[in-house]
Amino acid sequence: MTPQSVGAGASSLSKSRLRLWLKLLKTSSLLEEQVRRRLREEYQSTLPRFDVMSALSRSPEGLKMSQISDMLRVSNGNVTGIVDRLTEEGLALRVAVPGDRRASLVRLTPKGKTAFADQAAAHETWINDMLDGLNADDVDGMIRRLDYLNDTLEEKT
Repeated sequence: MTPQSVGAGASSLSKSRLRLWLKLLKTSSLLEEQVRRRLREEYQSTLPRFDVMSALSRSPEGLKMSQISDMLRVSNGNVTGIVDRLTEEGLALRVAVPGDRRASLVRLTPKGKTAFADQAAAHETWINDMLDGLNADDVDGMIRRLDYLNDTLEEKT
């Protein structure tokens, strides 16, 4: 193998990796666009709001604002506005943290738990419908490969 052919192979692989990245972005964007539209049309809601409610539903003991921000990888400011609206609508509440007057935990109310359960069930149905062209082997194979990619990327950070 000549040095030129090695370089050409590396360049080809580099271009393929770039195409893969673009395809991952496009796929994610197409799925996200449909979920956003359906949340807006069927629940007059948003994906960030759904994500906050999802995080709270997984932590019934409650989460600090900073924990929600960290989980969702967004700023505290973004989360604060969403939590304020959820609280105003009776879907969430803030509970004081004993021994820390500045901190509070955010929890879903029973009304919030019911609302989120309904949205989560619809969300699962939407995703299932969007991906119905994939069989079990396709799904399992993609999950394995994406898990490997995520592990590889996390090692590099």
